[in-house]
Amino acid sequence: MVAGATPAGSAHEMMVAALPRADHPRAGTVERVLDVVLALGALVFFAPLMLILGISIWLYDGGPAFFVQSRMGRDGKTFKCFKFRTMVVDAEARLNALLTSDADARAEWARDQKLRRDPRITALGAFLRKSSLDELPQLFNILKGEMSVVGPRPIVAAEVARYGRWYRDYCNVRPGLTGLWQVSGRNDVDYRRRGALDVAYARRRSLGLYLKIIIATVPAVLLRNGSY
Repeated sequence: MVAGATPAGSAHEMMVAALPRADHPRAGTVERVLDVVLALGALVFFAPLMLILGISIWLYDGGPAFFVQSRMGRDGKTFKCFKFRTMVVDAEARLNALLTSDADARAEWARDQKLRRDPRITALGAFLRKSSLDELPQLFNILKGEMSVVGPRPIVAAEVARYGRWYRDYCNVRPGLTGLWQVSGRNDVDYRRRGALDVAYARRRSLGLYLKIIIATVPAVLLRNGSY
């Protein structure tokens, strides 16, 4: 379960605490317009690269280019989240086998829902994750209104219990392509603090914070902070 209040010690978290709790009524509409404009612009710009990446993934092992998984969205509704596939085709079976045989991996997965040395990730997939290029297909989720450019990290149903009563805060906004977690260290941030950042954004959401996170995302991606 995540903490109810935002932990101290981060410039991003202190920035959130200084913001008012309520948006102007029209802020959500402005944010949605920005979502569509930014997603369309990014899709046009990245379309050639996305085509190359899709073909490269297929050629690498003959598997599908995209990974599609159910995630929790606004108002608790599930949606199909798109990413470029970064793992082997039989990733689920390999994960189950690893967690059954390796106690350390099992403990790490239970703690973070991630593995720092994940044997399922392909060589091409490792590059995509490091560069954050695997997230590009989520631009389609943004156009469909299922995600926003900025918001909490989209979680799977198994993570809902870990949010506890603060899950309702998560459900108040659309999950994001980027967010406080991504610009605050990403995978270097432990799960508890990661969830607290999600709740902090949901509670302190504003157009100003939306724009600040977008600006902060650029150096975070270029420096590959916490990406694996």
